[in-house]
Amino acid sequence: MHYVYLIESLSCPGQRYTGVTGDLRARLNEHNAGKSPHTSKFRPWSVRTYLAVSQAEQAKAFEAYLKSGSGHAFANKRLWPD
Repeated sequence: MHYVYLIESLSCPGQRYTGVTGDLRARLNEHNAGKSPHTSKFRPWSVRTYLAVSQAEQAKAFEAYLKSGSGHAFANKRLWPD
């Protein structure tokens, strides 16, 4: 399985990140260990939503969509829990 995930900073609420991985737990640990330059300054992180997708290409395409303008609007309305 491949996971499209949405994480939110616990230290800076409102800071959000969307990514894709084959191992969600390991990837979250990497974010929280500061191994990603895009997320290191806002750690620790918590998974808010994730979607399991069977094919890597579909997961990458959905992640790219979520990072687009209309994808941001969709995620804000449907995927980020209040």
